[in-house]
Amino acid sequence: MKHLRWKIWLSLGLISLSAGLYFLHYYFFQDAHHIFIYLLGDIAFIPINVLLVVLVLHQIITSHEKQVMFKKLNMVFGAFFSELGTELFKDFSCFDSRPEELKLELLVKKEWTQKKFADLKKKLKNHRIEVDSRKGDLSKLRKLLVSKREFLLRLLENPNLLEHEEFTGLLWAVFHLSEELSFRGQVNNLPQADYEHLSGDIKRAYILLVGQWLSYMKHLHRDYPFLFSLAMRTNPFDPEACVVIK
Repeated sequence: MKHLRWKIWLSLGLISLSAGLYFLHYYFFQDAHHIFIYLLGDIAFIPINVLLVVLVLHQIITSHEKQVMFKKLNMVFGAFFSELGTELFKDFSCFDSRPEELKLELLVKKEWTQKKFADLKKKLKNHRIEVDSRKGDLSKLRKLLVSKREFLLRLLENPNLLEHEEFTGLLWAVFHLSEELSFRGQVNNLPQADYEHLSGDIKRAYILLVGQWLSYMKHLHRDYPFLFSLAMRTNPFDPEACVVIK
């Protein structure tokens, strides 16, 4: 209410100031014709002024702010993959019924173009990942996720992530999987329905993780070649990857 009252008083003050200045102009020069010519000219320019400010300048400023924010968010993405994402890839691939198919697609090379990254991401949306929660080590996966729960919560508290639905969806999928596993006393002798449910949770997180990783690699390839070099040498999908430069 106080905020609204302040706006009303400010508006009334500015209108009164404008009226007072027009009155002084008429008092000294006695030329109403001149006043109305410029008044109508100024009013006629208002729609153009609104167009320039709202549609042009606002768009430029918003686009710049989004670029700056996206670069900051990519630092968060990098921290996620360093802290958890890369290790998750290794664990998730153990539940993949056909891991070799995905690994062949994700052998990222220095020669790749931005179009190659974009095309591959579209292609992988139609790639059928088959996950079986009984194939891998659920106890190991649970231990990893539980140990990183505080890290995940800190990421979810970042308000800037609300602007990035893809990464937010990934965090929620991983956090949900963490809760599913942590609430179970043991994960080695579960009912068939439980294993099927966990397979769906792992698959959801796995697909989102692959998509976000490709977007992150695309960003590094374009803007940070030195970070891209390290990412290639630690590629979780490359069995021959080695951090040591040979």
